[in-house]
Amino acid sequence: MAVASAPALPSPVGRRRAAWLDFIIAQPLGAVALFVVLVMALAAIFADVVAPYDPLEIDWGAMLSAPSMEHPFGTDSFGRDIFTRVIYGARTALAIGLLSSLIGCTLGAAIGIASAYFGGRVDMVVQRLVDMFLAFPIIVLALVVVAILGRLPVLGVDMNLVLAIAVPIVPKVARVIRSSALTIVTMPYIDAARTAGYSHLRIILRHIAPNVAAPYLILLTAFIAQAILLEASLSFLGLGVTEPTPAWGLMLSGNASDFYREAPWMILFPGLAISLAVFAFNLFGDALRDWLDPKFKT
Repeated sequence: MAVASAPALPSPVGRRRAAWLDFIIAQPLGAVALFVVLVMALAAIFADVVAPYDPLEIDWGAMLSAPSMEHPFGTDSFGRDIFTRVIYGARTALAIGLLSSLIGCTLGAAIGIASAYFGGRVDMVVQRLVDMFLAFPIIVLALVVVAILGRLPVLGVDMNLVLAIAVPIVPKVARVIRSSALTIVTMPYIDAARTAGYSHLRIILRHIAPNVAAPYLILLTAFIAQAILLEASLSFLGLGVTEPTPAWGLMLSGNASDFYREAPWMILFPGLAISLAVFAFNLFGDALRDWLDPKFKT
């Protein structure tokens, strides 16, 4: 009698492709948001190829030109092409937003896991510090940090600005990750690892951190949008990116506020870029949460 052979397991590539198809089918709006994010990322990466002009090129003859075939988004008070500056502004926004969210979420996750794992007085002290930071509005906390640290450009990115945006993210992530880690530290396999004599670092990295990866990824995508909005706010207030660097928030301040009647496109298109980026990242974060969380699956 012939023995039936076991079905072949799908390859890693096949599993990834199936996961992407499942996400697109289950979360069509999230897939659209991801597409928008990818388009922005590609435009930012290949800005030198996509942008038709130099973002710093001044053309007094084209000053305050309305949107046309030559300048799709018009020009600003210095004759600089706004479409080009919006594209390069995506590079600034995504670089600062991604770095800020990555640093803030990683530090917050580490603090949240450590607080839940050690418990007792450590948990009490950490949570009171978290409460203290959460008492401040995020924009106020960022303003204080950036005013204290000043500016520190590294490879074209102001790292002090990145840290100023990352600091308000840390307590929010720490609180969420702690709540997820509290259920994990009570599991029998954590007690077994402690009994076996494993170090605290090994237990945290091998047994707890992988189990909070899903909320960490969701928070990472969600806080990129908040970091982009916060960077634009700080740049608008004059504490973020400085001229002549293309930045969406910076494009809304200064001369743009003086010419909003004569040249409304100077604030319209950077504002639309900020809104689209924030909306896309928030929508993708919500879709990712619904897709990864089994409680939201039918």
